[in-house]
Amino acid sequence: MRISVLGSGIVGRTLAARLVELRHRVVIGSRDPGQPHITRWVRAAGELARAGTYAEAARSASIVVNATTGTATVDALRAAGEAELAGKVLIDVANPVSDPAADPPLMRTGERSLGESIQALFPQTRVVKALNTVSPSVMVNPKRVPGGHVAFLAGDSRQAKTMVTGLLREFGWPADAIVDLGDITGARSMEMLFPLRQRLSRSLGHTNFNLGVLHA
Repeated sequence: MRISVLGSGIVGRTLAARLVELRHRVVIGSRDPGQPHITRWVRAAGELARAGTYAEAARSASIVVNATTGTATVDALRAAGEAELAGKVLIDVANPVSDPAADPPLMRTGERSLGESIQALFPQTRVVKALNTVSPSVMVNPKRVPGGHVAFLAGDSRQAKTMVTGLLREFGWPADAIVDLGDITGARSMEMLFPLRQRLSRSLGHTNFNLGVLHA
C-alpha cells in the first residue's frame, strides 16, 4: 500500500521504518522535509521511502498516519489539506498533551478527545484511533512485551477499522490482542491512559510494557 506518515519524530520514523520493512511505499510528511534527520532517514530506508510536505504526503497515500505531537496535530492536518485527506483512512496515534514537561504530562481538557476533534474537523476522513497507548517500539513489535497484552482501536467506520486491524496484524499483533472500543468516542478512554503510560515508564525505567485485559 501507499502510506503517508505525518510527523518525523521518533514515533513517525519508527512507524515509517517498519512499514517500509513490510514493503509498503511510505512518504514521511513534515513542514520541512529537507531537514537533515529526515534526509538521513530516507537514505537509510531505501527505495520505498521518500519525504514531502504534509500535503504531498497526504496526496500520495490511501492511508495516512498522524504521528505528530498532539499540540501540532490540527495545524499539521490543515496543512495536509481537507481535500487531500477526504475519503482516506487516518490512523491517529497522537496524544493531546498540553504540557509535555509535566510529570505525568497534563492532557488537554475539553469535551472531545483529539481523535474526536480530528473526525469533526475532517468529516470526509475515516479516523481510527490506535496505538497511542504504547511506546513506538512496542507499536511495531508487540513481542517486545511477553504475555498477553492488547492494542485498542476506535473509529466510526467498520471498514476503516478492518484496514487498520490488518496493519496491526502485519506489525505482529495477534487477532485476539486487538480490542475494538467502538466508535470514535472510544478515543477518550484511550487518550486518558497516556499519563499512566508515562508514569509507568518512569517507575519501570523502560518502555517495554503494555496493559492486558483479563476477562471471563
